[in-house]
Amino acid sequence: MNEWEMLRRTAERLRMNYPSGTRVRLIQMGSDPRPVPPGTEGTVIGVDDAATIHVRWDNGSGLGLIWGEDAFEKIPEQTETEENIMTM
Repeated sequence: MNEWEMLRRTAERLRMNYPSGTRVRLIQMGSDPRPVPPGTEGTVIGVDDAATIHVRWDNGSGLGLIWGEDAFEKIPEQTETEENIMTM
């Protein structure tokens, strides 16, 4: 399998695992000179063909996540019951 095919498959897998609207939390950003601070949360807006996960960060940044370089986690969706408890 060539490099482009591996990248295409990675991008497809990421699109399935991180669809638009998925909430993520940054653990650590790789080598960016002005990284998003660890712990910042954001919303996935899409995954491009280069397997970059584009995020609208809650702090206003628009830096993408690089698979294999940046460390991040998916924030589990809250159920309706959990949301009701949190608002009480």
